[in-house]
Amino acid sequence: MKIVILDGSAANPGDISWGALEKLGEVTAYDITSKDQLIERMQGAECAITNKTAFDGDVFDRLPGLRYIGVLATGYNVIDLDAARAHGVTVTNVPEYATFATAQHTMALLLELTNLTGLHSASVMDGEWCRCPQFCYFKAPLTELCGKTLHIIGLGKIGKRVAQMAAAFGMSVTATPHDASLIGSVTEAGTVQVKCIPFEEGVRNADVVSLHCPLTDDTREIINKDSLSLFKPGTFLINCARGPVINEAAVRDALESGLLGGYGADVVCTEPMLPGNPLLGAPNCVITPHIAWTPVETRLRLIDMAAANLKAFMDDSPVNTVT
Repeated sequence: MKIVILDGSAANPGDISWGALEKLGEVTAYDITSKDQLIERMQGAECAITNKTAFDGDVFDRLPGLRYIGVLATGYNVIDLDAARAHGVTVTNVPEYATFATAQHTMALLLELTNLTGLHSASVMDGEWCRCPQFCYFKAPLTELCGKTLHIIGLGKIGKRVAQMAAAFGMSVTATPHDASLIGSVTEAGTVQVKCIPFEEGVRNADVVSLHCPLTDDTREIINKDSLSLFKPGTFLINCARGPVINEAAVRDALESGLLGGYGADVVCTEPMLPGNPLLGAPNCVITPHIAWTPVETRLRLIDMAAANLKAFMDDSPVNTVT
């Protein structure tokens, strides 16, 4: 089987191997593929491996030999699934490969906002500690998490993992699950008991709000001017879900007014980030470039799972199919 990896540099910029896929066929890997390059690069190939390279109806019409698309991610909105079905193309994704890494990154963002590690390290490297008359100093007040309340929006596997980590810091945890039928119940996250409560109640009482919900019509801009007005002054907001679950201009305003004590995110509404994004230069704001999923161990797992998906398809027993 001829296998074409269309935008491999996101998952593998050269530090790991495509070996698991190379065992299954002839692999050609491109760092990135534009829309204009897609058809030419896929000529004669039965299998496409893509992360963000889009396949619309026109692409399927022009690639009659295409049999399989393996999405090198959990999300698969870059694929026109109706067109894939119409052309008999199997599409798979890789669910849950980054649960641990995303939860870890969530806590990293929160800890950066509460402990201001980067600010103080930069100060020390600039020589400020050498010039200090006291044995210690701090540039801004730090925040202790023990005794604070974390409210999680979206209590899937990542949300539950975050709940366990927060509990280890001595935090109380509540959640608004995506499944509304769970409101009023208590859900187990490992050994942690998480009370499921309505969104408004959760954000009103929280010291930290962390987003782990899917992007749907219901969750798009769930954090907006109106919902932010429910927050306690100084609340920390974390977004390791999807950029469009917040209104970025409203978050900027909340940071400038002090309503939000800080915002930490690994995602923005348009990626790569646009120069006019309202969060650029915002106070008490930490943004990383969609890297929560990128630890070496996580990317190796991603490639191994993508290869297992393709092997199952080749064995006529496909798994993790989305068509």
